Amino acid sequence: MNLIEQWGTGVPRMFKQAEELGLPEPQIGELGMRVRFIVYLAEQVRIQIDPETEQVTEQVTEQVINLLESLENEPLNTKEAMRYLHLNHRPTFLYTCLQPALQADLVEMTQPDSPKSPTQKYRLTAKGQGLINTDDS
Repeated sequence: MNLIEQWGTGVPRMFKQAEELGLPEPQIGELGMRVRFIVYLAEQVRIQIDPETEQVTEQVTEQVINLLESLENEPLNTKEAMRYLHLNHRPTFLYTCLQPALQADLVEMTQPDSPKSPTQKYRLTAKGQGLINTDDS
């Protein structure tokens, strides 16, 4: 990897900033003879539900809580929820907010038989509503 000398001070600064911000250490790897940097902007927190009590057993990410709050009054489609959360990047929204909430059964589709429907919306489940009510008190 003779390219390291050409990278300048950017790489050490990325590692230093990640450490200072408490983020996971960036990874440097080679993929198909090309160097790739993977920078994690946040650690993914897994949401687990205790099957016996149906209680959330681990901390839910702030992004998921914000999504649940956006759905508190009415079902929203993807664009509406992203607008509420002030997000522009759809993949980030899907990966950090919507998918974890769906997998944890905190949010459900209004049209589960048509997941890619242009009129698809998302609403809170009873578990999601319970989590919002717990956070409010």
